[in-house]
Amino acid sequence: MKKMYSWPLAALFAGLMMTGVSHAQDAFRFGVVNPDRVMREAPAAKAAQTRLEQEFLKREKDLKDQEAALKAASDKLERDSPTLSETQRTQRQRQLVDQDRDFQRKRREFQEDLNLRRSEELQKVYESAQRAIKQVAEAEKYDVILQDAVYVNPKHDITDKVIKALNATAAPNGSGGK
Repeated sequence: MKKMYSWPLAALFAGLMMTGVSHAQDAFRFGVVNPDRVMREAPAAKAAQTRLEQEFLKREKDLKDQEAALKAASDKLERDSPTLSETQRTQRQRQLVDQDRDFQRKRREFQEDLNLRRSEELQKVYESAQRAIKQVAEAEKYDVILQDAVYVNPKHDITDKVIKALNATAAPNGSGGK
């Protein structure tokens, strides 16, 4: 679905290029940006990842501790099972089931919260990247900037320029373009 626009865009681009060839004095300039690389290498993206890790570190540790405690309780029940009465065994099994249900709920909530915050942080980086792309395009007088090309001649790849522009906007306040 992501590539659905590729063929119409390619046809439009080819048409623009043919028009540009016939008007040599109006040189058509285009650049290509690798958005995955921007989202991976931009300082704002790295800062967002660090913020997420710091924000969710304690909850993740708590979940790991709870998982370890649950496993230890399960192992203890397995070891003690032969010496327990049927009533005691059933009661401890119910407790384990309840603890496991609570753990699964907390893990699901953690994952949902993490995904939501990751989306929020990536949206901020994406918006900053779009502003940086526009800034580079206007400053260097590009007619078209494409993203997600199958192949790009390195002379048309402006990804490094976009990352540098993101660096420049993130540097003054250190907030990663926030």
